[in-house]
Amino acid sequence: MANNTAGIPQVRVQEAVDRLVADGGEVGLQVAVIHRGDLVVDAVAGSADARRGLPVTSDTLFFATSTAKGVASAVAHVLVERGELTYDLRVADVWPEFSAHGKGDVTLRHVLMHTAGVPGLPHATTVEELCDWDLMCRTVADAEPWWEPGTRFGYHVHTFGFLLGETVRRATGRTLTWWLHEAVTGPLGVEDDVHFGVPPVLLDRVARQEAVPGARPHHLDPGTPAGRAVPPATRPTADLANRRDVLTSDLVAQGTMTARGIARVYTGLLGYADVSLVSPDRLTDLALPAYAGPDEVMGIPATTWAFGFSDYRPGDVTARPGSTFGMAGGNGCAAWADIDSGLAVAVMRNRFSPDWSAAGEIDRIVTDQFSTRQLGAGS
Repeated sequence: MANNTAGIPQVRVQEAVDRLVADGGEVGLQVAVIHRGDLVVDAVAGSADARRGLPVTSDTLFFATSTAKGVASAVAHVLVERGELTYDLRVADVWPEFSAHGKGDVTLRHVLMHTAGVPGLPHATTVEELCDWDLMCRTVADAEPWWEPGTRFGYHVHTFGFLLGETVRRATGRTLTWWLHEAVTGPLGVEDDVHFGVPPVLLDRVARQEAVPGARPHHLDPGTPAGRAVPPATRPTADLANRRDVLTSDLVAQGTMTARGIARVYTGLLGYADVSLVSPDRLTDLALPAYAGPDEVMGIPATTWAFGFSDYRPGDVTARPGSTFGMAGGNGCAAWADIDSGLAVAVMRNRFSPDWSAAGEIDRIVTDQFSTRQLGAGS
């Protein structure tokens, strides 16, 4: 079936991002949409860094907070595909110190699913300590579990990265960042576009995150599970996102990227890139709904997750369960893929706030343009 929509998605998305910036709700926006391997939207608007007079370009890198957890999970699935890891690998088998306090049965599957039961860092943890990989891994290894692994779900805000990254390093002898380049971004041709820690030579490409004028700092009650899990000094803010040590440290639970780069990673998972990252069967497995219920750390009464990804769609769009998977970041960035339509979509922003309305609008535009009903399975 011929695609008679050429150019229309680019025009519609560009009009949307221009308006969102002009209305004052956004500082800078960057959107990429890849449809079955073809880049059909590459739209930018606004300022990357007003202090330096830099506009957003397609090459601008955006600190995207937990959007990077989707990248980390993708690397883990690729390593399982390659036979470097297994989902049922016990973390303590490769990281013996982690077995302290009865954590010996935690597996890679539990880590990817945020059911490992180790969601918290000490309340007094500083940003400098957060950026000290070895210190944080010792801290996580010595942590007392909040629940028996696999019995509860709770978002592991920071600890996800140390759990996954150190397990990969101990099991393979290489860091997760090495594998990101070797097995994912290098083969896909986006090695300079997706990072856990930004190489210092690329820092000039990073957009400056801007706080919402007059907004109060995010507060978590220390008596709540979230307040216990996330140390006050490490809670996401624009100031934290602009720190050189945060940007350049391999904090696997967060990262910095371009929209084109992360969209290309999801395209590789979908199998439409020159290099297919996983088999069709694994793609089906990683996108299937794997958990539905409460998030006992963040206090969310009902949430759904795929295998290492959220069952995420920012717009009021209905998708087949098991078709859409992705991750959103706490500053309003997001990236996701949809198996049925063959779409990979990424929205980066530097107005630092948990506001996904821009991503939601892009989702609605793209879904309207590229629904399977309009294009057919073979277009």
